[in-house]
Amino acid sequence: MQDKEMLNDVLSQTNSSLTDYAGIIAQASNPQLRQVIQQIRNSCETFQHNLYKLAEQKGYYHAAQLADQSEIAQVRNLFN
Repeated sequence: MQDKEMLNDVLSQTNSSLTDYAGIIAQASNPQLRQVIQQIRNSCETFQHNLYKLAEQKGYYHAAQLADQSEIAQVRNLFN
C-alpha cells in the first residue's frame, strides 16, 4: 500500500470516529462519561488535523480555493 493510500485511509477512519464520538457525546447522560468522551474526541481532532497537515505537506491533499464574499453571501442566504 502506498503512503498516500495509507494516510487517506487513516484520515477517513479518524473522520468516522469523530462522527461517532459526536453521537455518543450528544446521548451521554453521565457527566463523567461525557467529559471523558469529549477529551478523547479532542485528542482525535488534534490527531486528524496533524494528519491533514501531513497530507497537505506531501501534496496528497489540496484545499479548495477560498470563497469570495459574494459566494459566502449566497450560501448564507440559502440558510436564512
